[in-house]
Amino acid sequence: MIGAKLKIALLYDVWNEDPVAAAEKEEGAPARKPRKKVKKVKKEKTDREEIFEAIQKLGHEPSYFELDGRPQSLHSLSRCDADLLFNLTESFDGDDTKEMNVVAYVDLLGLRYTGAGPHSIFMSQDKAIAKKIFAFHNIKTPFFATSYRGRTEHAHDISFPLIVKPAWEDGSIGIDAGSVVKNIKEMMERVEYIQDEFDSPALIEEYIEGREIYAGILGSYERAQVLPLVELDLSRLPEGTPKIASYDVKFEKNTEAYKLTKSGIAENLDEDVRKRLEDTALAAYRALKLRDYGRIDMRLAPNGDVYVIEANPNPWLASRQEFAMAAKASGLSYTEMIGTIIDLAMSRYLNANLANAAAMH
Repeated sequence: MIGAKLKIALLYDVWNEDPVAAAEKEEGAPARKPRKKVKKVKKEKTDREEIFEAIQKLGHEPSYFELDGRPQSLHSLSRCDADLLFNLTESFDGDDTKEMNVVAYVDLLGLRYTGAGPHSIFMSQDKAIAKKIFAFHNIKTPFFATSYRGRTEHAHDISFPLIVKPAWEDGSIGIDAGSVVKNIKEMMERVEYIQDEFDSPALIEEYIEGREIYAGILGSYERAQVLPLVELDLSRLPEGTPKIASYDVKFEKNTEAYKLTKSGIAENLDEDVRKRLEDTALAAYRALKLRDYGRIDMRLAPNGDVYVIEANPNPWLASRQEFAMAAKASGLSYTEMIGTIIDLAMSRYLNANLANAAAMH
């Protein structure tokens, strides 16, 4: 553990809301219009409030730093004197394609921060690019095509059923029961919906039937370790409903889909299957150069094949979510999990400084 008391600023983004009410609103709600997200009021603590309390318990000095989408907040960030930024940003001014720009700016300022760098966020966020990288590294991922305004940018020979989703979104945005299509007509209608609603290329990929498995990972590079695997149990969804992690399943608490699904530590996995899942997750994590912490979403097909669906840099750290659930199963309390992420980030910078010093002599 890092021994010194640190000044740690929780860097987060807000948009289209009263800054005074920001702490009472949920981060990461879905976009219903192109490139924008809308936030919803919720009663429980936000992830940033939980992390703030954990940092206090660790003996550090936490503070909040809000990016509100105005240039002034960027100017203020250039004067931040924190020892470390705990990066919770998901966008800038509601545009989640600019998530990478925020950390690139922080890099230019020479500030330390937790989690993925700009290139990793870019590669992860553009699902088509991520899938090409997986294929290069012989990591199994569903065959796919991309389509935007009548232009096919990349295509494998794929067969129905397919799942159609935004190529640039995360957090299950744009994914619902209509995402799984069985014929050309349904596919074209869904592609048009994705383009009109999100102004995004449509990712058209083979639908893989199977178990939804999440691998939380702590660490960087060769020292990264997989936490206990978590499964999103979709088995209770009504017959005829696609077994997918739609937005309703993940976030809409009043829907039947949300009430009938739950996440828990994955059970009934043979050791060889578990190892294959862990090895695949680590390979994907390293291929995209993720660091400190991340989550790899996979499908375990009935024949035992493991497919990487997507990678999540800087996944949601709320205590009730899958990453914290996995950390708890590994023996880490919530506070210890946050402390580990802080230690990993600070160690990265310390090691980089030592390497630079050694290179100068």
